[in-house]
Amino acid sequence: MICLLHGALPYGWVDPGVTPPADLPGSGCITDRGSCGCCLMLREVNRMSTYFNATLNALEKDYAQAKRSVEKIEASRGAFSVALTDQPYFFCFGPFTSEKLVTYQHVFINLGGGYDPGTGVFTAAQSGVYSLALTVFGDAGAPGVPLAACADLLVNGRAVAGARERNAQDQEDSASTVLALHLNAGDKVAVSLPVGCSLCGDVGHFNTFSAFLLYPTE
Repeated sequence: MICLLHGALPYGWVDPGVTPPADLPGSGCITDRGSCGCCLMLREVNRMSTYFNATLNALEKDYAQAKRSVEKIEASRGAFSVALTDQPYFFCFGPFTSEKLVTYQHVFINLGGGYDPGTGVFTAAQSGVYSLALTVFGDAGAPGVPLAACADLLVNGRAVAGARERNAQDQEDSASTVLALHLNAGDKVAVSLPVGCSLCGDVGHFNTFSAFLLYPTE
């Protein structure tokens, strides 16, 4: 189109007084000095096209990288918070003659689906530093009866922390523990009820177990 316009118009693309270049191989400038303006315009269009294509490729690369980062952040979301029961009546879990995992039935949040209410086990979806919190509450049943509200926090079956309240002075009492741990993808976190301990509660949600990802490490 540019060259057709040049052929139809009575003047060229080169400004008056400007010597058209003669070093454009195959451009026709050597044999047809009047077409040099058209050649220069085409060369400029090609240069700009190359520049914009390179810029577009760079933007597409940056967009793809940003998209992957967002997807990684979304995939790394992991948080749950659960309570022992949602029943309106007061009951106690334990004591037992053998150690048992606690299956928390009321789920406040389970972002990422890492917590399994059927087993009471949380599975870390991604390696990172996690905040873990455990609160236990117990009821001795009557004044003067020894109280044993206690539980252990397990990682891959090994106790890493615990909450204890054993005494003969209180009929009801509670204990809590909060810690930060590095977990690898696939690590399993659960709460174990030791022998002779019990957890008591109702819809008031006195016994809770929570964890969330502070930041990923890979």
